[in-house]
Amino acid sequence: MRRTARTYVGIVAALALGLLASACSSAAPQTPAQASASASAASASASASAASELKITPANGSRGVAPSAHITVTAAQGKVTKVTVSSHGGDPVTGTLRDDGRAWASTLALNVSQSYTVTATGTGGSGQRITTTSTFRTLTPTATFSTEIYEGSDQTYGVGMPIMLIFSQPITNRAAVERSLQLTTSKPVIGAWYWDDSEHLDFRPRDYWPADTTVSFNGRLDGVQGAPGVYGTADLTQTFDIGDSIIAVASTTTHFTQIYINDKLTYTWPISTGRASLPTPDGTYVSVEKNNPVRMIGGGAPGSPGYYNELVNWAVRFTFSGDYYHSAPWSVVDQGTTNVSHGCVNLPPEDATIYYNMSIPGDPITVTASTAAGKWDDGWTEWFLPFSQYLRGSALGMAVEAGPQGSTFVSPSSLPADTATAPLGTSAVGNYYAGTANIS
Repeated sequence: MRRTARTYVGIVAALALGLLASACSSAAPQTPAQASASASAASASASASAASELKITPANGSRGVAPSAHITVTAAQGKVTKVTVSSHGGDPVTGTLRDDGRAWASTLALNVSQSYTVTATGTGGSGQRITTTSTFRTLTPTATFSTEIYEGSDQTYGVGMPIMLIFSQPITNRAAVERSLQLTTSKPVIGAWYWDDSEHLDFRPRDYWPADTTVSFNGRLDGVQGAPGVYGTADLTQTFDIGDSIIAVASTTTHFTQIYINDKLTYTWPISTGRASLPTPDGTYVSVEKNNPVRMIGGGAPGSPGYYNELVNWAVRFTFSGDYYHSAPWSVVDQGTTNVSHGCVNLPPEDATIYYNMSIPGDPITVTASTAAGKWDDGWTEWFLPFSQYLRGSALGMAVEAGPQGSTFVSPSSLPADTATAPLGTSAVGNYYAGTANIS
């Protein structure tokens, strides 16, 4: 076929139009800034998608978060597989999976004034792997409390020694404080926490501590809200030892005391306890301190018939009001037969010296058959209460099982039967404070 010039021009025009159309439909090359913006948008979209599939609370960017608010991670359709929490010098954060892997929650309170980053990994509804993060900061409190522990580092105490905590402010959120306390013991121990009042919390074993036990206390108190708006700002740790079992039992009617060392009756000594007008009070105490000598003053005003002001040797104290095991050479003639003291347990000098030299704080001292009952808090009187009543002083109402792996709170009904017997394993049944202790 013969092509005319007109036909050729039409073909060229058509080709030109085709090229023009093709050029109009092609995207122009992106600049680096445009490429970066596109990538950021895609990343944000992916992050938003991951966050919707795997929700972290507190949300990213949160500030002033209450330390008592647990970190939670929840999978919308899939499961949570891994959660890590990092901070700058804060306590490690641990947690547990729940709801068949669909959620995770932290265990203890967070620290105050601390930044945390939570990284959560899990699966989406279609099984795809997803990861999301949240960074937030806890509040800085305006009111705080501090905590002290009586026990000294690496010191040794008797088998009746309570762990004693003192708070600088009244504690009303007592359950939260108890939950933050952990014990690790080299030998298995059952016990409970007891609030003597709003500023004093004690731990006592159900039965006497096993001899030669190492006890480590760890109070994760940084971030615990002890009362509305009042937070702990520091943790508290201490390690101490329980030594030999040294147990004294004094009878006000037989006028003798038995001394048991590591479950063996080692000494039986004559004594003289309080006279009828000043009876030595009943109860199971523990030794508080010892001094040689101690100046004892009492019996009325100076010059009155009963007044005394004496230096007394080899004295081991067991009540705050002034009752001691001590040397009394002036009453040796009455020791073993008659009660003539002002309330103390009088011993022959050589026997008092032996007891003084072996005594350490926390050694159980039991007084029996007296006409007077002991007074709660006149000394370290935790052993006045049977364990069932002692448990009532716990805000959680739970017992503590401790061992080399740490401690857990357990229901009292789940505890094994108590096989300890008095006077070597625990305080005597019925030989405790008969009134109402301060369970508040």
